[in-house]
Amino acid sequence: MTPSIRVLIVDDQPRARQSLRALLSTLPQVAEIEEAADGHEAVRRVQECQPDVVIMDVRMPDMDGLLATRRIKTSWSQVKIIVLTLYADYRAEALAAGADAFISKGEPPDKLLATLVEVAGCREKGT
Repeated sequence: MTPSIRVLIVDDQPRARQSLRALLSTLPQVAEIEEAADGHEAVRRVQECQPDVVIMDVRMPDMDGLLATRRIKTSWSQVKIIVLTLYADYRAEALAAGADAFISKGEPPDKLLATLVEVAGCREKGT
């Protein structure tokens, strides 16, 4: 299987980004993993690296994940966004902002991996 999914992880916590990177690197479909520490950097990195999927935290300094999701979807509607947060009460706002999926950080890691493959349009046994 040829890796094909380019992912941008957006979270203000370096440890969270590192953990997500380690988890995502277990998926054979993932070709590239980039990182951003806030919404401003996320918008800039989407323009630079054109990821297929952004995994976006909600609560971040400067520009939060909801505003960043709106801005990314306005300029790059083809980019899929998975909002991943501790705060389940942001679900409706995240989806209204244009997120393609919403996952609580309390969910099992396999749910995030399956959602990533699903929103990227890949099948489990191929791309």
